[in-house]
Amino acid sequence: MPISARNSLSVGLEALRGNPLRTLLSTLGVVMGVGAMVSVLAMGDGVEAFAREQIAKTTDLLGVSVAPSTNTVIDGQFVRRLDVIRFSGADARALADAVRGESKLQLISAGASMVTLDTTSAPRGFGVMGTLATYFAAEGMTVMAGRPFTDTDTAVVVLNERAAGLVAGDSLAPGGAVGSIVELTGVRHTVIGVVAGGRLGGASLAAFVPVDAAARAMPGIRAPSISLVAPSIDQVERIRGEVEAWMASRYGPTWKERASVSTNRARVEQVAQGMLVFKLLMGAITGVSLLVGGIGIMNVLLASVAERTREIGIRKATGARDRDILVQFLSESVAITSFGATIGVALGLGIAFATAAIMRAQTKAPVEAAITPSTILVAAALSVAIGIGFGLYPALRASRLSPIDAIRHE
Repeated sequence: MPISARNSLSVGLEALRGNPLRTLLSTLGVVMGVGAMVSVLAMGDGVEAFAREQIAKTTDLLGVSVAPSTNTVIDGQFVRRLDVIRFSGADARALADAVRGESKLQLISAGASMVTLDTTSAPRGFGVMGTLATYFAAEGMTVMAGRPFTDTDTAVVVLNERAAGLVAGDSLAPGGAVGSIVELTGVRHTVIGVVAGGRLGGASLAAFVPVDAAARAMPGIRAPSISLVAPSIDQVERIRGEVEAWMASRYGPTWKERASVSTNRARVEQVAQGMLVFKLLMGAITGVSLLVGGIGIMNVLLASVAERTREIGIRKATGARDRDILVQFLSESVAITSFGATIGVALGLGIAFATAAIMRAQTKAPVEAAITPSTILVAAALSVAIGIGFGLYPALRASRLSPIDAIRHE
């Protein structure tokens, strides 16, 4: 920095120290504006994190599915494919290794089966799901009796609570079904466990079998599909890309004719868009406070220019250039806003954490205020922008004063 510019900066800062009350009052608008902005951003980030967590728990927005195509179109007619892809447990494990980061992966083959409980009863319709052994834990299902199957088991079945009660003949003692023999589409299976909870653990009659054994035991069951759950909404598209790359490496460039990879991308984008709109709206509202603070700084600097006109004239007469005067008043403006922004950040974070505590106490929702580097950077950038933007006119006015007229000013 040239010596004259450094001197101008020093003169500007000395002027602020010479009028501490005026400096403090002029920062109040910036303090309130930056404080409001930081508190909104911190609470917005916290609420967004909470919303994403709830979305991950209660919706399928994080899902990525790989489904084999069972039909193809020939001469305008749907014809069943002869080369249907049948994913196995080994395929699922290979895909899990190919996808970076944590993601829940399941291999599922769902269908329906006529189940014969004994030689005297009529067949009943059961929902049958071929899955990996990890399905029960992933779905939050608890084992009430017996054990879950392993991926190497064959001719075994795990029943949900209602189905087990029906097999046992006593809905109050579903564990009595363990060890029973049932027929799924004519194939005998041994009941080895009873589970409760999960999406299929309630009112419906549900049977779970190892997915690799399901295709052999029940030829009519659907071809297995692979489902993945991304750790967060932001990673859905990344995982989808990695899944498509894995499919291309395993089944060649024409894999899209034999399978499809799908996500709820439109709904994911809607959620992300809604969160962004919320932040922009709240930012615009709090931005009004910053605008008022900037106008206050401009008024204070204009008054300072009027009071120090003679001083400006003397500085110019002794060799100060227009640029030096401009730097002097801009430095005052930026210093005021920077000081106000520092206090505002601390105030805003305090308000955000207090608000989050009140929300947790009133709603029992685990909402936390979040401090992110972007929030601090926004506050710093706004303070500089306001200091330059609203200090520029008073600085230009001071720098363009005529030395002779300024010295003669009373």
